[in-house]
Amino acid sequence: MRTEDLIDALATDAPAEPADFLSRRVALAVGAGALVAFAILMAWWGLRHDLAQAARSAFFWIKLGYGAAFAVAGAALVDRYGRPGGAAGSRWMLVAAPVVVLAAIALAVSVGVAPDQLRRDSLGHSWSVCALHILALAAPVFVAALWAFRRLAPTRLRLAGFAAGLMAGGAGAAVYGLACTENTALFVLSWYTLGIAACAAVGALLGPRLLRW
Repeated sequence: MRTEDLIDALATDAPAEPADFLSRRVALAVGAGALVAFAILMAWWGLRHDLAQAARSAFFWIKLGYGAAFAVAGAALVDRYGRPGGAAGSRWMLVAAPVVVLAAIALAVSVGVAPDQLRRDSLGHSWSVCALHILALAAPVFVAALWAFRRLAPTRLRLAGFAAGLMAGGAGAAVYGLACTENTALFVLSWYTLGIAACAAVGALLGPRLLRW
C-alpha cells in the first residue's frame, strides 16, 4: 500500500470527532502546561520585583505577547499536524509574523544608538541563561502537548513534534517574561527567539520517537 493510500485510509476510518475536538484538546494542553510552568517559575525565581511598575510599560506586554504569539502559532500548527496527512499551509505565516514585528521594533529603537549600547542591549545581564530558562519552563507544556496527541494519528511526526515544541517554547517564554527583567527589544529578539527555536528543534528531534503509533 502506498503512503498516500494509508493516509487516506486513516482519515476515512478515524473515529468521528467534533470539528473542534483537537482545537479544544490543544487549548487545554497549553493551559494546563502553562499553569505548571507558572508554578515552577514561582518556586524557582518568583515574579520580578517591580512587576507592578513594569506592567505599566508597553514593552512588558510586547515581551509577553511575543512568547504568546509563538504559542498560538504552534497551537495552530499542532491543530493541523495532529491529523492524518495534515498540512498547515498559510498557518506557517503565524510563525514568521512575531519575528518580523519585533525585528521592526528593534530596528526602530536602535537607529542612532552607539554600537557599545547596542551590544549591551542585546546581551542584557542574563543572555547566558535566558534560553535555558525558557527550555525548562517549556517542558511541562511539551508534555501536555504529547497528551493532546492521544487518540490522534499524526503522520508527519517531525513536523508535529516541531509544532508541539514551538507551542511549548512560546508558552514557556511568555511565562518566563513574568520573572525576566530585561527590557530591550534586541534582547528579546535574540535570546527569547533562541530559546523558542531550541524548543521547536527538540520537538522536531523527538517527534518521530514520541509520537509514533
